[in-house]
Amino acid sequence: MLNFAASTPELIATALFALAVLHTFSTRFFAHLAHVQPRHAGLWHLLAEVEVVFGFWAFVLIAAMLLFSGKEAAVSYLDSRNFTEPMFVFVIMVIAASRPILQTVTASVRLLATMIPLHDAVAVFFLCLSVIPLLGSFITEPAAMTMAALMLRDSYFRQPLSNRLKYAAIGMLFVNISIGGALTNFAAPPVLMVASKWQWDSLFMLSQFGWKAAFAVFFNAAVLTWFYRRELLAKGRPEVAAERAGVPRSVAGIHLMFLVGVVVFAHHPALFMGLFLFFLGYTEAYKQYQDRLILREGLLVAFFLAGLVVLGGLQQWWLQATLLGVEPDVLYFLATALTAITDNAALTYLASLVEGVSAEFKYAIVAGAITGGGLTVIANAPNPAGMAILKSSFDDEAVNPLGLFLAALPPTGVAIFAFKVL
Repeated sequence: MLNFAASTPELIATALFALAVLHTFSTRFFAHLAHVQPRHAGLWHLLAEVEVVFGFWAFVLIAAMLLFSGKEAAVSYLDSRNFTEPMFVFVIMVIAASRPILQTVTASVRLLATMIPLHDAVAVFFLCLSVIPLLGSFITEPAAMTMAALMLRDSYFRQPLSNRLKYAAIGMLFVNISIGGALTNFAAPPVLMVASKWQWDSLFMLSQFGWKAAFAVFFNAAVLTWFYRRELLAKGRPEVAAERAGVPRSVAGIHLMFLVGVVVFAHHPALFMGLFLFFLGYTEAYKQYQDRLILREGLLVAFFLAGLVVLGGLQQWWLQATLLGVEPDVLYFLATALTAITDNAALTYLASLVEGVSAEFKYAIVAGAITGGGLTVIANAPNPAGMAILKSSFDDEAVNPLGLFLAALPPTGVAIFAFKVL
C-alpha cells in the first residue's frame, strides 16, 4: 500500500503549490483587474506576471514555516535547496540574447535556409522550430530556447500574425525544446538529474531517445510550417534580426567563448557567475556592439525557477508515492501528465531516489518527463524564458495558459508516438 503520510510543512507546501499552479492559469484575470481597478493596478500587474507566481507563493511558504516551525527550520530548509539551475538559466539567457550571439545564430540559420528550396520566410521559421531546439542538446535547452524565441519574436511575432499561428508556434517551440535536448546526457534538466546515477552517457541517450526526439522535432516543425506557409509568406520578415549594425567577428567570437564557458561550468555556480561578471564588464567596454541586455527578463525567470525549487522541494511525499508500483506503460503517461503540473527535472530527480528500478521504469519516467515538458510554463525550466521573451507579442501581453496547453497537445502527441511506437 502506498504511504501518503505527510508532515504539516509538506501539507502546507502542497496546498500552496496547488494554488501556484492555479495562479499560473489565472494571470489574465489579474491583468484584467489591473484595468478595472486602477487604484491597485500595480499589485494586480505584479500578480499577472507569470514569472512572479512561484516566487510569490514560495515567500508565502517561508512565512508559513516561520510561523509554524520557527526561524531555524525555515532557514535550514532554504539552505538545503539547490539554486544552481535558476542562476544558470539567468546567466545563459542574458549571454545567449546578446546581439553578437544572436546575430551569429541568425546569420547561420539564414545561410542554412538558402540550402532549403523554400522562401526565406518559410525556411527560417522551420529552422527556428527544428534545428535550434536540437541545438539545445549541445548548448543547453535554456540557451536554445532564448535564441529561438528571440528569432521568432523579431522576425515573426512582431508582425501582424494570427493568434492561431502564434499559439501554435509557442506551443510547438516548448515541446520541441523539451524533447530536442535528449540527444546528449548533459543539456536537458530532466536527463541531467538521472544520467550520473543511472550511468547514461550521450551514446545511450542518442540510441534510446535522441533519434526518436529528432524525428518528432522535424515532423512537428514541418507540419506546422506547411500548414501556415501562406501566412508566413505574407507576413514573415526573417531579415529583421539582421538589420542592426554588424558585429566584428572578434567580438562575436569572445561572446561565444563566454557562452561555451558557462555551458562547460554549468554545475559550478562560482565559476559561471564569475564568467558572467566578466561578461558584463566586457559588454560595457564594447557597448557599441551591444543591445540592452535582458537582465530584467532573466531575473524574473530565475525568480520563477527559484520559487519552483522552494515549493517543489516539499512535494516528494506524494510524487514519489504516486510513481512507485506503476506499470511502465502507465508510468509513461502518468509522468507526462505530472510534468504539466510540476517540473520534469523534479520528477526525474525523485525517480532517481528510488532504488532497484527496472530499465523499463527508467525509460518510461524520463521519456514521459520530456514528452510533457511543453504543456505548461512550469513543465520545463526553459519555458519561462521563452514566455518572458514572447509574451509581449500576445493580447494583453500575456499568454493564455489554456491556449498554450491546447496548442502543445498536437506536437506532444507526435512525441508520444515517437517514444512509444518507434
